[in-house]
Amino acid sequence: MDRDELPTAGGSGARITVTGLVEPGVEAGCLLLQEYLLVGGPRELFGTGRPVRVTGRVEPGLMTICQQGIPLMVETAEPADG
Repeated sequence: MDRDELPTAGGSGARITVTGLVEPGVEAGCLLLQEYLLVGGPRELFGTGRPVRVTGRVEPGLMTICQQGIPLMVETAEPADG
């Protein structure tokens, strides 16, 4: 469950790749990967407990209904080795 790249200073718009297990958030429909809230992407791939590798852009100022996680706008997602 490694973070392959860290966001740059300020974080907004930084492109990162995160690998790990998707977990449900406290609000219905909210999915977390490590400390990131997954925004968009293939929901069928994000089944709870499935290892994935997600690349996207960090958008900490994005308003969401979810009460946790740093918003990550998903650009690509694929299964990861567990």
